[in-house]
Amino acid sequence: MKEGIKVITIPLEVLADKLPEVLDFSKDLASLEAASKIQMRILAEEMQAISKGLEKVVQELSTSEIDGPVSENFRKTSKDFLLSAEAEVRTLASLYSVISTLRNFVRMFNQAHVENCRQLELETKKAAESEKLKMDASRKESKRHLQTPIHTGNVK
Repeated sequence: MKEGIKVITIPLEVLADKLPEVLDFSKDLASLEAASKIQMRILAEEMQAISKGLEKVVQELSTSEIDGPVSENFRKTSKDFLLSAEAEVRTLASLYSVISTLRNFVRMFNQAHVENCRQLELETKKAAESEKLKMDASRKESKRHLQTPIHTGNVK
């Protein structure tokens, strides 16, 4: 974990009770699923093509060293381009990784929420059944007491 970042865990039940609108955050990320459909294989192929292109720029840059002062402006522009392009490639790879991680988090969060709702529903049903059994037992006990004859022979 990075220095200064504190992870706070909040049970979904607390969110459902205190901030139910937060549970629908995935609806605010409608583009996430489409963005995550970019397959890693395709991204890798594109990045490889870009890397090959950058290698050609590096080769041209090396070749231009021989040209001397005539190619000085070309070399400066090419170096600036390489720095920028390489940074963009790294950023693209990082962005895809973040999107994939976020998509997986949203899926897992939504699954956990659905599972928690099911579990709560089961617990509610069990509690209702338990209460019903207690009530039935109480009624039977009450009926048994009402049906017990009262003997008045010993009463004075």
